[in-house]
Amino acid sequence: MMGKTVSSEENSKLTKWLKTKRHEKGHTMRSLAQVLGTPHSFIGKIENQERRLDVIEFMRYCDALEVDPYEGLNLLKEA
Repeated sequence: MMGKTVSSEENSKLTKWLKTKRHEKGHTMRSLAQVLGTPHSFIGKIENQERRLDVIEFMRYCDALEVDPYEGLNLLKEA
């Protein structure tokens, strides 16, 4: 049986990767939220592991950051 994934090691790796990519691209939480059309609290909840992304949200998040989603997914294979 799978436990809650929001606090999993895999989610931790993915959210750290997303946060690192956000910083590398020069985005604040607010600027990324504007690109995504979401409240900045959405970004904060993702990065603080209070909420997890579904597949569609993950793809949109990666598109907004202009990063390859496969790079993030490959981290999960290593977890």
